[in-house]
Amino acid sequence: MDWPGLLRAGLFTLRLTPEQFWRLTPIELRMMLGAETAIPPLTRARLEELARAFPDVKGLENGHD
Repeated sequence: MDWPGLLRAGLFTLRLTPEQFWRLTPIELRMMLGAETAIPPLTRARLEELARAFPDVKGLENGHD
């Protein structure tokens, strides 16, 4: 975990006191920072899902229709 970065976010972004920061669980801190609303990472399963939904079309690789 990036504790220095999380501490900066807690103290400066969320305006927590050090005591308040250290009483939080990592999950509580993530929720307060909005991590759950962030775009999830692209996993292999998601990439395969997108490839099925939007297959490459032959002939478009060189800009041709």
